[in-house]
Amino acid sequence: MKQLIFTDLDGTFLNHHNYSFEASFEALQKIKALEIPLIFTTSKTKAEVERLQQKVGIAEPFIVENGAALFIPEDYQDFDLSFLRNYEDKKVMIFGKTYAKVLAFYNFYKDECGMLGFSEMSDIQVSELTGLEQRSVLLAKQRDFSEPFILEDENKLEELKKLARGYELKVTKGGRFYHLIGELQDKGIAVIETIELFEELYKEKIIAIALGDSENDIPMLERVQKPILIQKHDGSYLETNLANIQKSSYIGSKGWNEMVLKNV
Repeated sequence: MKQLIFTDLDGTFLNHHNYSFEASFEALQKIKALEIPLIFTTSKTKAEVERLQQKVGIAEPFIVENGAALFIPEDYQDFDLSFLRNYEDKKVMIFGKTYAKVLAFYNFYKDECGMLGFSEMSDIQVSELTGLEQRSVLLAKQRDFSEPFILEDENKLEELKKLARGYELKVTKGGRFYHLIGELQDKGIAVIETIELFEELYKEKIIAIALGDSENDIPMLERVQKPILIQKHDGSYLETNLANIQKSSYIGSKGWNEMVLKNV
């Protein structure tokens, strides 16, 4: 039976502090040898993921901006993808709202709710908050569907969520930032759609594995046969109600390597 691996990036495949994936080498080699699609499922942008894929040495489908869209290379595995929309150099399935719609809400309520988003942060501010170097900051700010932000007063969160629903938007929490995204969008919906697409393309059922560490990964973990939690950088684990959840013994890419080797 075919397998798919969905993985969060920051704090999961990539270490929280230095963004290294060096410790995942053994598992990566096994995935490549078995030809298992490794689908990055992240809050990062298309530009960020494409750069990371080059470093990792893969050319696979990927899910961006907290489930906003699935991008697939044009000639992927010789599948007929002509029924999908074109988006720059990729085929795409879009599940989120446009960045223009998200920004319209953000700009209207940012002062009232005390939000500071990527669109208003300087490159230096983004770098200080994320630890990213200059080129990576520029890629992180090339957004198509969502706005990461920090909230000055956590007590405003519920009010903000209520306001967002009136605009068909919602707020989710990642490792470092809150994210303003489409109301009917999350990693779980994107994962379901991706599994269904691959089952149609492969003409057989798929076993899906997912690895994550943050609140916005829960919808993804809930929709696969093998959900895996990666230990957070502070040694804690995300709270979930999943009975079949597996937990890594290590943080970041070392924990990712451990759990992939156990499950493929």
